[in-house]
Amino acid sequence: MPAPRAATAKTLTAAVTATVAAALVLSGCSSSGGKSDSSAAAGSSKASTAAAHVVNVTVTAAKGCVADAAQYAAGALTFKITNTDATAVSEVELLSGERIVGEKENLPPGFSGVFAVNVDAGSYTLYCPGATPERSPLKVVGKSVGTTDTNLAALLKTATTGYANYVNTQVNALVAATATFNKALHGTNLKAAQTAYMQARPYYEKIEPVAESFVIGQDSIDADIDVRIADTTFAKWRGFHRIEYGIFKQKSLKGMGVFGDKLVADVGRLKKLTTGLTYKPTELANGAQGLLDEVAASKITGEEEAYSQIDLLDFANNDEGAEQAFAQLQPALTKIDPVLTRNIQTQFAALDKLVNSYRTTSNPSGFTLYTELTATDKRQLAAAVKAVQEPLSTVASKVANA
Repeated sequence: MPAPRAATAKTLTAAVTATVAAALVLSGCSSSGGKSDSSAAAGSSKASTAAAHVVNVTVTAAKGCVADAAQYAAGALTFKITNTDATAVSEVELLSGERIVGEKENLPPGFSGVFAVNVDAGSYTLYCPGATPERSPLKVVGKSVGTTDTNLAALLKTATTGYANYVNTQVNALVAATATFNKALHGTNLKAAQTAYMQARPYYEKIEPVAESFVIGQDSIDADIDVRIADTTFAKWRGFHRIEYGIFKQKSLKGMGVFGDKLVADVGRLKKLTTGLTYKPTELANGAQGLLDEVAASKITGEEEAYSQIDLLDFANNDEGAEQAFAQLQPALTKIDPVLTRNIQTQFAALDKLVNSYRTTSNPSGFTLYTELTATDKRQLAAAVKAVQEPLSTVASKVANA
């Protein structure tokens, strides 16, 4: 995380809560899940289309992520996921193209979870990073929820509302994960606290540019949540990394509850600031670029997670956040500059593949520790990030002038 920026004109403005995009309506992801409609169950066991509003997904080491039917009816769907024995898998995502429609994280073997979406008819993908295979097709059929408007202005609006839903989903998950983390900090199990730290980090890393936008003088919500010791004094140090120092460097929970309480309060402030927030297309492009800048500045160098060494976990989630911002813009950008769009897609795919090669079950973070990376590893990661950064840096001007 960079040092707090000087006050600038506020680039993100609060407004009426974003309405759900007609082309792809997100009901949001939830660890508690939505209600299913059992009365809509398929009438025949032979049917290849599940008429029910529930998608049962089983995750196994042998087969990856498998849904209980080949097709589902368009509209509201609740995904109920059970990880039976897949130690390499900790999350399940539903993708439309490369856009995350819904997801559930923190799903180690023996755990289950739920997320709910509202989708149009079309082809989707169940994506389970670390599984074999990682991706499996999922078809949605029947009457679409809405009519897709392919007008450029409408596509750009859809992009911004879709991104607002993505941010809200991540912030809600961050609130829940931080509460769990704080509970562990008030306990006596150091290992549990360390694991809870790793489970909370991804949600913030995906949306950090949004938090960074709230700067008034020296008041920065990003600094409160994510400041590093290099950017403050020890006496004023707070947030994730102050706690990281305590539980990974000092290997102690003593006094951590106070910092945990403040972190919970600051994450609550972030939720209030982002609720009802609207975005401009250029902010999505600049946010994606900003996340990759974060990767280049502090993840590849190992500066972000100096004590836990889980920099690759942060790297992967900065990458995902950037890719999701781009994916929301992709339909509109394809109309504006299809060659550029394909180039960025290709480079993101290469970066994703490289990052996923460092996944491991030997560490609770799910990734190789930074201390285990070689100089060659770091050069390859830096080159892959740069290959995305360069074409992505032109997107903001493209959409601004569309």
